[in-house]
Amino acid sequence: MSVSPATPERVFAQFLGLERQARKAASTEQLAFAMVNDGQALFGFRHAALLIAGKVRALTGVSVVEPHAPFVAFVERAVGALHKQNRLDESHNVDPAQLGEQIRLDMNALSAPHAYWLPLKNRSGDIFGGLWLARDRPFDDAEHALLAQLADTYAHAWLALQPRKSWRLRWPRKKLLAVAAALCLLLLIPVRQSVLAPAEVVPLGGRVVAAPLDGVIAEFLVKPNQRVAAGDLLVRFDATSLKAQADVAERALDVAEAELKANSQRAFVDAESSARLDLLAARVEQKRAERDYAQQLLARSEVRAEREGIAVFADAERLTGKPIQTGERLMQIADPNRAELRIELPVGDAIALQPGAEVALFLDSDPLHRHTARLERAAYEAQSTAAGQLAYRLDAAFIAASPRIGLRGTAKLFGDRAPLAYYLLRRPLAAARQSLGL
Repeated sequence: MSVSPATPERVFAQFLGLERQARKAASTEQLAFAMVNDGQALFGFRHAALLIAGKVRALTGVSVVEPHAPFVAFVERAVGALHKQNRLDESHNVDPAQLGEQIRLDMNALSAPHAYWLPLKNRSGDIFGGLWLARDRPFDDAEHALLAQLADTYAHAWLALQPRKSWRLRWPRKKLLAVAAALCLLLLIPVRQSVLAPAEVVPLGGRVVAAPLDGVIAEFLVKPNQRVAAGDLLVRFDATSLKAQADVAERALDVAEAELKANSQRAFVDAESSARLDLLAARVEQKRAERDYAQQLLARSEVRAEREGIAVFADAERLTGKPIQTGERLMQIADPNRAELRIELPVGDAIALQPGAEVALFLDSDPLHRHTARLERAAYEAQSTAAGQLAYRLDAAFIAASPRIGLRGTAKLFGDRAPLAYYLLRRPLAAARQSLGL
């Protein structure tokens, strides 16, 4: 024995003390510390390592195990070699020569000359861990017997401190089957399909104000959501070049008319002047048409409202001073009391929707208040949104008073009824179909 001289009574007392310490452990951490440290006085090992499921959990004299430490890696490799040789089931003195040359060299450099493997088994006899004990001399037969008994004590204490199985796993099989059947029936309950999509309150029947010519906007004379009357000036384009063109066209018309008048007076005595009258008259008409077109362009430089309503646009600063092309949208004149809901339903969230389907709108500015609407139109073709996402455009009419135009929120669209399982698994099934091609 490691303690010399030692009487059998003293050895037995120390052994009982080890068992008592194991039973007094309140957690697996305390038990692991006792397993690798308390037996040192009785067995005289230089160091001990506790392995659970092939990984070192505790070391002699170490409070925190470093997983990548050289000694830890050596012990795990040595136990792995024993596992490959099917030598983990029984306790025995470890022969380093049978574990490979590299493990033998590591054992000489990192461990003691003699090692002992002590397996820990559960009630079914399966190994769940073990102790690696190393010292300067081999373990004798008497120590083998004590270590085997101590291994049973340690294994029993360790299993007692492990968390019990979940109550769900301890249910009787009949009860588990009953619960599974109830869940299956629950998944068959029909529920209304629904989907969420971004939405915006837009004008209903509004008049679009587009750019009448190519040019640069000088100023906006109205503000967003400002009420305007028919004939009010909305936008003024930069008319410098248009005024110059109109002035040049007017002067060119005056020159053409003067030349026609002079040739008309000489036509009585000059045959050549008489022959040029038709040409000069046509030129006058051409210059008059150019003058009229230039004046029309100049008149278009001021955009006026064609109807009464409010001016719906985002920001005047975004367009002021920038070149605009003919037909480009500037704003919309709408009746503030007439609005509809425009919804952008992503392609991945699309469900079967019928005209008249219920729509609930929750505004970002008032998420607790619900606005009810009915679906009126749904596009057949998906288009790219401002966020670069493919979505279907849907239009819905408000049942009660509509919110203010321009407000945004989230619309919840309700479809037909379907089993709860389909409602929950619709998106995963679609993703699996797209990924696997089913």
